[in-house]
Amino acid sequence: MEEMDFIVDTAKESMDQALAHLEKEMLNLRAGKANPIMLSSVKLDYYGTMTAISQVANINTPDARTITVQPWEKGMLQEIEKAILIANLGFNPMNNGESIIINIPPLTEERRRDLAKIAKSETENAKIGIRAARKEANDDIKKSEASDDIQKNYEIDIQELTDSYNAKADEIFRIKEKEILTV
Repeated sequence: MEEMDFIVDTAKESMDQALAHLEKEMLNLRAGKANPIMLSSVKLDYYGTMTAISQVANINTPDARTITVQPWEKGMLQEIEKAILIANLGFNPMNNGESIIINIPPLTEERRRDLAKIAKSETENAKIGIRAARKEANDDIKKSEASDDIQKNYEIDIQELTDSYNAKADEIFRIKEKEILTV
């Protein structure tokens, strides 16, 4: 039984990772609201080392349409501005000599639909990961020394786990889709 419980725990861990990855990807989808996470992929040359922008500046959102980047060293303003442009996020940073201000443009209806499709695609990728964990667990169960009845019971448990994780992925998608499509 210990072996079977280990197989279930391993499957659960893999499914958790698939959902965690989905949530991370959903955070990267811009829904028209300013969020410091939007700049998480921006890296710049900081004294010879590629460094995340969050490690050289404070990033704030004073309102739903604005991100401000306040560098800890004033001399980094141009570097940060350049890094944001190079990251090709579709932002137009404005340097006021003190900080960098980024206005988030409102999303067009077409762009909202495209983002919803991307969110759906990411959800499907997560479900593929969940199903792969199920398949691996079922294969391990079949290889075990347990009786057929015990194997069947554990396969049912794995399927119930899979269904619950798929439902969680769908719920994450529904929330993100609503956020994206709300003007």
